Amino acid sequence: MRVRARARVRRTLATTVAAAGTAALLLAGCAQDPESPDQGAPAAGASGGAAQTTLTVGVFGAFGLQEAGLYDAYMAQNPGIRIEQTSIERNENYYPQLLTHLGTGSGLADVQAVEVNNIAEITATQADKLVDLAKVPGVDKAAYLPWKWAQGTASSAKGGATVGLGTDIGPQGICYRKDLFEAAGLPTDRTAVGALWAGDWNKYLEAGRTYKAKAGEGKAFVDSASGVMAAVTGSSAQRFYDDQGKVVYKTNPAVRGAFDLAASFATDGLSAKLQQFTPAWDQGFSNGSFATVSCPAWMLGYIQDKAGPAGKDKWDVAQAPKPSNWGGSFLVVPKAGKHAEEAAKLAAWLTAPAQQAKLFEKRGSFPSASDAYKLATVSGAQHAYFGGAPIGEIFAKAAEGVPVAAVGPKDLVIAQNLADIGMLQVDQKGRSPQEGWEAAVKAIDNALDQ
Repeated sequence: MRVRARARVRRTLATTVAAAGTAALLLAGCAQDPESPDQGAPAAGASGGAAQTTLTVGVFGAFGLQEAGLYDAYMAQNPGIRIEQTSIERNENYYPQLLTHLGTGSGLADVQAVEVNNIAEITATQADKLVDLAKVPGVDKAAYLPWKWAQGTASSAKGGATVGLGTDIGPQGICYRKDLFEAAGLPTDRTAVGALWAGDWNKYLEAGRTYKAKAGEGKAFVDSASGVMAAVTGSSAQRFYDDQGKVVYKTNPAVRGAFDLAASFATDGLSAKLQQFTPAWDQGFSNGSFATVSCPAWMLGYIQDKAGPAGKDKWDVAQAPKPSNWGGSFLVVPKAGKHAEEAAKLAAWLTAPAQQAKLFEKRGSFPSASDAYKLATVSGAQHAYFGGAPIGEIFAKAAEGVPVAAVGPKDLVIAQNLADIGMLQVDQKGRSPQEGWEAAVKAIDNALDQ
């Protein structure tokens, strides 16, 4: 959150992106798998002497904590602690191992990362095996976004413990090509652009129709119908599951409404008909084959990388019609770890507002701790490639408006099939929205029955 699974490069919500503005705008914990993953290499010790306690941290991909220098900073403040990180390239390999180790109570790191699409299963089935991080000294629930805090908290039936502290999130804006907007007679100032569709995704559709009337041949309004659907769905308070954990996507009007609205971008000829995170989609950024894309904070660097130097100052970013989120991760502390108390202190420190602000500054991972938005490195952040866009302000506003929504254990399966089985048929194969919906429902029901 990738929408063939809302992207884990498609599969881990991720992608390596170029440095820009105040940050490299890389989604920590959701980044493209490194060519040479860190496999147990210890972080450099700050004290230079033997440490009393070694804490291990297990992550997937280029998570960013070590790269941003946070481990070194913690060890400098705590000379008796040494931190060692192990990284498995892909979350689809990392997560099953984590479940296995939690089941056996062995082979666990002292601190483990969890991707947002897995956190619901963790809170529902593994909460009793994890430390309640809300009870760690210094952890303040009020310092975090309510919806992010809720995602890492088990239901009252499961004890109500907050077992996951959020690291980063992916609040969304709308990235747009100023030159294509100007050619179509639309405003180019980001405030005026955001006003075109403020408060209503249907206004985004209407802006697309206005754009199409004057746009040149081969210059679509959006990259894909699936991307629109994911953004619209992400702005709803109820999505695929209800608060009791029941699958409700088929009967939830918000999900069907998002599907039908996104399908209109395809049937009205507003979509470039591209599948996200494919070579053709990448090339579309450099070719200017579409004018807008729903983009979380971490995608800015991706766009810069794919559009290249020629795209500088052509792209800008405005507020999305409604606040929505795509991506993010958590840290959990297994009770079975050798140093659970010290590990909990480390997890709390790594996810505290000051450290999240530094992670944003160094890696572009947008903070899930709302108190970080008051810090200058976040509040004053601008992105030179996007015309000096005040990205700290834009994405903080989006993050604070994301609704608290139930996340279910099979969210990823449902989202993937709605996108790749349902919407892709409408967008690329010319099937009717009803045919696409029925195909997606059949595939989802088959997957959930397995």
